[in-house]
Amino acid sequence: MKDFFRIERDTIGEIQVPCEALWGAQTQRSLINFDISKDQVPIKIIHALAIIKKAAALVNNQLGVLDKERTLLITKAASQIIHGHHDKQFPLKVWQTGSGTQTNMNINEVISNLASKEYGTPLGSYKPVHPNDHVNRSQSTNDVFPTAIHIATVLEIQKKLLPELDLLIKAFNQKSQDWDQIVKIGRTHLQDAVPLTLGQEASAWRDQLLKAYQRIENSLIELYPLPIGGTAVGTGLNCPKGFDQEIVKQLCLITNKPFKVATNKFELMGSHDGLVNSMSMLKMLAVTLLKIVNDIRFLSCGPKAGIAELQLPENEPGSSIMPGKINPTQCEAMAMVCTQVIALDVAVAMSGGGGHLQMNVYKPLIGFNLLESIELLSDAMRSCRTSMVEGIKPNQKNIQQYLEQSLMLVTALAPLLGYKKASEIAQKAHKKDISLRQAAIELGYVNENDFDLIVDPMLMIKPKDSVN
Repeated sequence: MKDFFRIERDTIGEIQVPCEALWGAQTQRSLINFDISKDQVPIKIIHALAIIKKAAALVNNQLGVLDKERTLLITKAASQIIHGHHDKQFPLKVWQTGSGTQTNMNINEVISNLASKEYGTPLGSYKPVHPNDHVNRSQSTNDVFPTAIHIATVLEIQKKLLPELDLLIKAFNQKSQDWDQIVKIGRTHLQDAVPLTLGQEASAWRDQLLKAYQRIENSLIELYPLPIGGTAVGTGLNCPKGFDQEIVKQLCLITNKPFKVATNKFELMGSHDGLVNSMSMLKMLAVTLLKIVNDIRFLSCGPKAGIAELQLPENEPGSSIMPGKINPTQCEAMAMVCTQVIALDVAVAMSGGGGHLQMNVYKPLIGFNLLESIELLSDAMRSCRTSMVEGIKPNQKNIQQYLEQSLMLVTALAPLLGYKKASEIAQKAHKKDISLRQAAIELGYVNENDFDLIVDPMLMIKPKDSVN
């Protein structure tokens, strides 16, 4: 066993740690005590923690509580972690202590052991850099972990989610322009309604997504204030004067984001309302996307016995038994992603309200669900755009046929004839299976010329008295 393990010691006692592992005793205890599922703490949180450790070392040196040699060792190790060189050294599960303490110690231990390797001392000796005394100097898990979630969430939303959302908005905007002159029948209550253009229909999807973009972007305002420097409960115990201000400056330099010191660290450590709000805005994006793909599913259903106004790209066979069947699979994948994100939001909301006094003990869950949602939505939007939206084509034959057969075009006659007579025309046309034009003439309510002049779908999509 000595060939495979080394003996490490912490305040509880001795424990075996794999020889080549860069983590230490507290990480190993967590691996044993919290062997729950395969859900690991997101690597983006690990990278954010490394950013904090690097910034903390620089500021501790600046404020005279950490010597230059240890500062260089810590910052070099942290930089390696930030760039993903040691991702496999962070194996801990989400389902651990609610503060994230074991993960904070995981990164402290890895940085310490990387420093030992650099210095030429044995792994686990914690010489010359100690996980608590040096890497964790002027910090507590209670301020570090929520700060890491803030940083990781901001970075991932701005680097990954918002750019993908912007591309999807542009794709629908292009469809709205391309389809601007295609007049079709509208539907309310899933029944025939008055006309609009296919471009107008697509513009609704575009602007729904645009508002979702704005909501998410605005939610980041609450994430820029950071609780770092509050240490255990928000008072900043064991933290040198000015540490909070200086570390936030460093974090801004490293991330190029406008983070700032929280005006009330007690608030951001005892509760995570800003994170709950950002998750809620991700949920709102999921709600929007779910509505859009459900619309597309309805409009593309068929191809012979459904609406079939839209033709989706034929990406793969849709059935193992029915030859030639093609299904709206991108819509289905997106719908499942959206349903999952909506459910994850419920867990975050419950977690936000589940804190006690100066500590919210659902931090790993909140961070995990936020980053999982960002990844799911980003990837699903990319897939939906490239594999479906950009390739959607209108079925103009069906669109025109449904438009010509619609009884709701009679709405244009209501101002002239009144609701009752217009309704009689529609009912007669429906019962006798004749056109509105024929029914109106037979009833003697309008002549041919007036009917053709008034009942014109192109005029109905932009009424003359419309403010638009």
